[in-house]
Amino acid sequence: MEVVRQIALSFPLVVFSVLLPLVALYWLLVAIRLAPVELFEHDSLKGDHLASTLVTLGFAGVPASFALTVLLVLAGGITLTVELLVLRWLPLGLFRIPVGAVVLWGAFALASPLAASLCHGLHRWFHRHSPRRCLLGETVVVKEAPGSDECTTAGVIDDPACDVRLHGKPGALPRAGERRVLVKYLPGEGAYRSVAEREYLDARTRLSRLRLQQKRKKGGARNGGPAASP
Repeated sequence: MEVVRQIALSFPLVVFSVLLPLVALYWLLVAIRLAPVELFEHDSLKGDHLASTLVTLGFAGVPASFALTVLLVLAGGITLTVELLVLRWLPLGLFRIPVGAVVLWGAFALASPLAASLCHGLHRWFHRHSPRRCLLGETVVVKEAPGSDECTTAGVIDDPACDVRLHGKPGALPRAGERRVLVKYLPGEGAYRSVAEREYLDARTRLSRLRLQQKRKKGGARNGGPAASP
């Protein structure tokens, strides 16, 4: 029992020893209907909130809380394996903190594509049994031209049985057969705003480049480089 306690409280495994019980408590509250499944969802992908970030990582179609749970469980399993097979046998001393940080980063890096693949296999179930905000980030195909109310119907590419209602804007109305990405949910109408798939991908690319440039500028400012000059 003492060995189990030592392993559970060792870094970096202690991170999951703290987080996973909280995750279990959250799902218990969901089961008794005291907490919502879509705890982290917003009506729009705009902004740097958790749901938007997870969609960018490939977790579209499932609630952010579920995606985060799968990611934590897999990363925790990988970290536990490394701890049992490697770390606990090494006399790391103070080096355990930097080594543990690398292990933690690697565990999430390995777990992310695995978790995204698992969530992708389950997203059809969530399409039918969870609220509609988890559909944000999904790619759809427009079935028909919009009517006079600027609305039309589209089908989710990865789930042909799932249809959604699109509400377009004048000058940017969906076209029949066009591939679009759901970016905003309109709860009052039960409909979605969408953008053309190419525009969405281009916007993600530009945003990634902008964030990279900002990180470089901050790094240069800390190091006293050109970015630090007025």
